[in-house]
Amino acid sequence: MAAVDGRPPTYADPTYQTAHEDVFSAPLSQTIELILPPGVSQDDFSQAIEKVVAVIGKDAVFTGDDLKYYIDPYDIPEAGKTRHIPSAAVCPSSVEEIQAFLKIANEYKIAVWTFSRGKNMGYGGPAPRVPGCIALDLHRMNKVIEVDEKFGYVVVEPGVTFGDLYTFCVDKKLKLWPSTASLGWGSVMGNTLDRGMGFLPTAIHHENIAGLEVVLADGDVVRTGQYAMTKSPSAHLTKLTFGPTIDGLFLQSNLGIVTKMGIYLTQQPQSYMACSFDMPEFDDVATIVDVFGELRRNGTLPLMVYCFHINEWASIFGKRSDWWSGEGSIPEWRIKELQKELDIGCWSAKFGLYGPTNIIEAQYAEVLRVVTEKAPTGRLQRNMFSGEDGGLLEATSVPQPYGGIRVGVPSMWSIPMVNFYNKREDSIGAHGAYSPIVPLDGKVLLDWVKAARKIFETHGFDLLCDFFLQERCAVFVCMLCFDKTSEEQRVNVDRLFHDLFKEGSSRGFAKYRAHINHMDENADLFDFNDHAYRRFVETIKDSLDPNGILSPGKMGIWPKRLRDTGARAV
Repeated sequence: MAAVDGRPPTYADPTYQTAHEDVFSAPLSQTIELILPPGVSQDDFSQAIEKVVAVIGKDAVFTGDDLKYYIDPYDIPEAGKTRHIPSAAVCPSSVEEIQAFLKIANEYKIAVWTFSRGKNMGYGGPAPRVPGCIALDLHRMNKVIEVDEKFGYVVVEPGVTFGDLYTFCVDKKLKLWPSTASLGWGSVMGNTLDRGMGFLPTAIHHENIAGLEVVLADGDVVRTGQYAMTKSPSAHLTKLTFGPTIDGLFLQSNLGIVTKMGIYLTQQPQSYMACSFDMPEFDDVATIVDVFGELRRNGTLPLMVYCFHINEWASIFGKRSDWWSGEGSIPEWRIKELQKELDIGCWSAKFGLYGPTNIIEAQYAEVLRVVTEKAPTGRLQRNMFSGEDGGLLEATSVPQPYGGIRVGVPSMWSIPMVNFYNKREDSIGAHGAYSPIVPLDGKVLLDWVKAARKIFETHGFDLLCDFFLQERCAVFVCMLCFDKTSEEQRVNVDRLFHDLFKEGSSRGFAKYRAHINHMDENADLFDFNDHAYRRFVETIKDSLDPNGILSPGKMGIWPKRLRDTGARAV
């Protein structure tokens, strides 16, 4: 499917290409003015672009109106920030082309903003933290370099999407299930490096990295772990290495450009049990947290549990006006009705059990025993799916709502959520997020969610939230959906974010990732010993990237030449 402006399509899959075109099709401002990189003159910029075209080709360099694909489609002008527009976009197809581009960027001290697919929606998408950076778009580097079915890993380039990896595994008839995020258009590498999550046993993606290849600012190439050996049969089999482990330096980082990544997949199981547990009252979230937290820590549930409030579940299946058209937030009596209509509790926990049938049955029996004793007002449900004649289970044989992303089959299933507050035919749904890490203690989390609900309602919104329940903490995602064509909603959702941020920060919470507008605010929270952590990383930054060209300001890490300038204030 060709892109509407004649550019080569960004996605091979027409579903993702159409969604890509749709999300960038209606910016609030059609004007894309030229913003030069910080400290670079027009003459130098023009010379640099000519040189880039000469080394990687005219069809890989974009300027002017073509930059509509490199802005934040959910931008809020009223937030008081300068519009985050790149000066140009460059799409290399190889490590060698990246190196050639970086040589020119260093020569002219042109800052670049690197991303894999640019689908970090709600956090700025592909837009640069500093206006005028050149967008370094890696989506054309889209090969699966290596696969090992026995040991269950693949090596991917930045442009490989969850959809691509799933198709690769199916086409090769691999007995592997790749973990996928909730939207299949995203980059496997991009999501992993930003500490994104999925739903399979390998759901915490960054914990399943095994070996990175990284291009540094000067064009040098480094590999990590056993992959740092020219010939190692263990290159992607373990995180064990010799000397300091440096993989983590390239997560949410501007210290280098990751070009290859080994990542583990889930072995295709004999059986999968789709489980859900729900409870009827708002305060029951404390019980869910304490009961399932204990089950996670003692090994009964070996993988993450996904929890959500009924409002968020309802947003998948209809707009707010479909559920409530009255004044104010959805009242408690209406939420009780929704529980009956949607056959779900006020709070729900969904999790899967994967592996041999008899082991799954034993795990479920223990979960049933515990919740019967400790959460008697809850409802535990199960659906078992097994391979034929004791063989392995085919993911596509699991019907919705039990399969899909929970068996590694990517889709765009949650995208309707952004339309929750749309009121008109020409409304356009958008979203942001406030996503702090919260201790996995029922009382602490209940107290937090009560405060969050009050803040949502103060600004005219309903509580939309979910959280990923790990062993000792929860990644608590406050979804900030809004109609981006409504100035009132844009203003209010921006205020909502800042009030949530203020309340969370007062409790010692920090976001696990941040929108480009909020990276410095979140980074400022890590303040021990006069921000020693930031000073440490900036010392590494200045050593590896003395010209400060790689993604300045990403996650609050600034190069020396821009550290105390107006660029940070933008």
